Amino acid sequence: MKLLPFLLALSGLLAIILVSLCLGKYPLHPAEIGAFFRQEWLGQVTLSAERNELLRNLLLEIRLPRILAAALIGAALASSGAAYQAMFVNPLVSPSLLGVLAGASFGAAVGMVFCKNWYDVQLASFLGGVGAVGVAVGLARIYRASGTIMLILGGVISGALFAALLSLVKYLADPYNQLPAIVYWLMGNLSLADRATVVRVSLPIGLGLLVLLLSARTLNILSMGDEEAAALGINVQRVRLVVIAAATLISALTVVIAGAVGWVGLIIPHIARMLVGPDNTTLLPVSALLGAGYLVAVDDVARLAFAFELPIGIVTALVGIPFFMLVLGNARKGWQ
Repeated sequence: MKLLPFLLALSGLLAIILVSLCLGKYPLHPAEIGAFFRQEWLGQVTLSAERNELLRNLLLEIRLPRILAAALIGAALASSGAAYQAMFVNPLVSPSLLGVLAGASFGAAVGMVFCKNWYDVQLASFLGGVGAVGVAVGLARIYRASGTIMLILGGVISGALFAALLSLVKYLADPYNQLPAIVYWLMGNLSLADRATVVRVSLPIGLGLLVLLLSARTLNILSMGDEEAAALGINVQRVRLVVIAAATLISALTVVIAGAVGWVGLIIPHIARMLVGPDNTTLLPVSALLGAGYLVAVDDVARLAFAFELPIGIVTALVGIPFFMLVLGNARKGWQ
């Protein structure tokens, strides 16, 4: 791994997080934030008790959990997209390829209709995402087609199936209470991200990211093609299933946190590849850091650009669509 790009991306992420802690309807000065954390961690009392309590509530209960949630989502989606693009040898692949976002959205909608506990809704969302990818992989194994073509077709079928089931749930939902909640959730938003949710999902997302990072060298070989990888002693099917399992886990958990947030897994790996090249040992960690910083910055825009808060999924789509058009213009050049 090239250390300099990693350190630069990490420094950029930390700077964005610091700026985001300062921004809000109630702006704060960096010096005051530093004084608060020194008082919390080192016991250097420089703030009054009332001011310290205000900052604790504002920073630790509201802003920091939301910022960490955005960073986790951005890192998970960007690294999943980079891994999928390497595995399928296609620069237009994103984490939604195998239907995980459609399945997770369907699960969340079912949870909102039939469950009263928010934790049950999040669990249903996660199970829906895993189930959708399970359908795609199951179809590929049933037909036993060579290469990745059947996986992609299985993902198309699975995504269409769960999108249709989602429409059915929306049709059956209460139009006055349940349907608005489902529609708002599917736009993607971080307004419900709290410390408990961030703590609960951070460990599995971290483990999934670690699996993808450890698979980076194997993905480099897999990018050469299945036959070449097999000739070099790589168990192609096993590697593909491990990467799909890890990417599915962390992608489904992003929907648990904030609903469907699209385009991040498509555009950030492209930006990272233009900056550091195609070597996955560098590309995957840099993609994760760039994705984290990107989504934190986008969330700042979503909550501060207007008097009202925009769903973050709308903002990522507005940014991603023109970038995707640029990608399509160069798609005929093939994989670089």
